[in-house]
Amino acid sequence: MKSWSRRLSLAVAMAVPCIAGAADFGVIGGALMESKPIFDTRLRYENVDQTPLAEESDAETLRVRLGFETGKAWNTTFLAEGEAIVDLAGDYRDDASRPRNAAYPLIPDPAGEEINRLQLVNTSLPGTTVTLGRQRINLDDQRFVGNVGWRQNEQTFDAVRIVNKPTSSLTLDATYLTQVNRIFGRDSPQGRYHGDGVLANAAYQFGFGKLSAFGYWLDFDHLDGVPVAMDPIRVSSETFGARLAGERPLSRIKLAYAATYAQQSDYGNNPLNFDLDYYSVELTGTYRQYSVTLGQEVMEGNGTVGFSTPLATMHRFHGWADKFLTTPANGIDDKYVSVGYLAKGVAMLDTLSATVVYRDFESQRLSQDLGDEVDLQIQGKYQRFIGLAKVALYEAHEGRTPAAYQDTTKFWVQLEYVW
Repeated sequence: MKSWSRRLSLAVAMAVPCIAGAADFGVIGGALMESKPIFDTRLRYENVDQTPLAEESDAETLRVRLGFETGKAWNTTFLAEGEAIVDLAGDYRDDASRPRNAAYPLIPDPAGEEINRLQLVNTSLPGTTVTLGRQRINLDDQRFVGNVGWRQNEQTFDAVRIVNKPTSSLTLDATYLTQVNRIFGRDSPQGRYHGDGVLANAAYQFGFGKLSAFGYWLDFDHLDGVPVAMDPIRVSSETFGARLAGERPLSRIKLAYAATYAQQSDYGNNPLNFDLDYYSVELTGTYRQYSVTLGQEVMEGNGTVGFSTPLATMHRFHGWADKFLTTPANGIDDKYVSVGYLAKGVAMLDTLSATVVYRDFESQRLSQDLGDEVDLQIQGKYQRFIGLAKVALYEAHEGRTPAAYQDTTKFWVQLEYVW
């Protein structure tokens, strides 16, 4: 199956001469003169120590993105962005579907180059934006659809997306996708998911918060060359749900709240059979520079398979150690508390923030102990530079936690520049 990026490149190559031959060259020239550059770079060191693997993984990687976005011609812009990830030093395993470096823990930041985004955006219809091509898509809190921005190679989608705002309060968002360009890169057996996907999301802004209703239909093709558990056909699903998120002042405290509920069942050619539920609740209180968050997220499991979110930005959920990227067969119940600090104008920094998170995990079914985790992060921003250091400490409880989950420590130091 041809990717949308190849189709788009061919379409642009064929269309531009025809348009140029019949249209005003001044329109095209004006759009090109208004082009804006795209540039960002991220330097990262990551260390992973995971029991019982014999080696520690160390990865020093550099990501560079370079591209441009034109001005409008006939209410249409064109964006092209390339990406390169360079392995500067270290030893690590970058792909779980391959046997190489099996003694090392996984750090999914493989070296490589590829087209990150290649898209046309049209705004001819009133209140409507149509995006065609390889693009970034983030919906709601990215629990179901996101770009996995934490990894060096982000996740993008070959798709057509239509976003319509019939009123200032209502947003209708619909996407048809044919390929998911995953964080493992184009050279990995699991680097691409092919198939048909429909993402529908409708959101209305009330005075008390934004209420979203969504339906996601994913029908992925069988993928050769990967273990059975990694075959995307097993996460083909239809999911329906709703989310409410808002905030309001309460004396001197700002109170933010969010709640999501969803139901999921097998779809397409998935050989598994399941009907599973998901829910999450979160409450955050902020006083001056300080904040406290309490939350719970539950994903059901039936003993064979757990509720799945294969297009999500999963690093944002269930702890930064990424122990539960695949939901356990008996599901997961994640209870957490987070304490944050955010200050502006500290020394030479524009902002300085610190976060501490504690999570307690157990299975939703059978209430098995799945361990706990402490996450810590400090981040500073100076003009266009962002630096951070963070650590994830996951601990399995001996005699209670299933043997599949072992102690893991991860540490990162990172410097990013965004144009």
